[in-house]
Amino acid sequence: MTNLKKKYIYRMTHIDNIPHVLEYGITHRNSINANKNFVPIGDNTLINTRNIRKLNNGNLLGEYIPFYFGVRTPMLFVIQKGFNGVNQTYAENIIYCVSSISEIIDSEINFIFTDGHAIDSFSTEYSKNQVKNIDNILDYNAINSNYWIDENDLDKKRRKEAELLLESDLPNKYILGYICFNEDAKTKLINFGIDKNIIVVKPNSYF
Repeated sequence: MTNLKKKYIYRMTHIDNIPHVLEYGITHRNSINANKNFVPIGDNTLINTRNIRKLNNGNLLGEYIPFYFGVRTPMLFVIQKGFNGVNQTYAENIIYCVSSISEIIDSEINFIFTDGHAIDSFSTEYSKNQVKNIDNILDYNAINSNYWIDENDLDKKRRKEAELLLESDLPNKYILGYICFNEDAKTKLINFGIDKNIIVVKPNSYF
């Protein structure tokens, strides 16, 4: 049986957004608790596409807060390298906020998940009721792979970018910990007030 406590999900954000996360949790831009000083790191073109993409339930993709099921994603690569017109952000300034499917269930916040990038027409949407079967739905080999370019598997990139989509803000108490690039970033997080025991320095989670 799948242990949902060990099924981690990851939300990337700029380190300067962490004080707001500590106070309000991970918030949607349309939330009453939205960060007015939010420092973006994403792809604006992709964000705009998500804002007009309708899901099967009739809601817009952009109305959800997306999490990945793994690290070292293609989007992180774009952000770190400054590709596709995205402003470059150094690894030291990118933090993973880590939760788990079990925590999301405990929060009672509605969610859906996909077996690939949510804007890709080949991806399938699943309800929260199907999450116990997630090991048979997601390709964790692709999700956990360091690279996604494979001439024998042209769909690998899509599957690696499977998403959990959260319908509303996630309070801070459901964040299990934080991953950062180096000790300088860890020190900054500690100075923000985060317990050092829930901060993990993992440079291999970056490019």
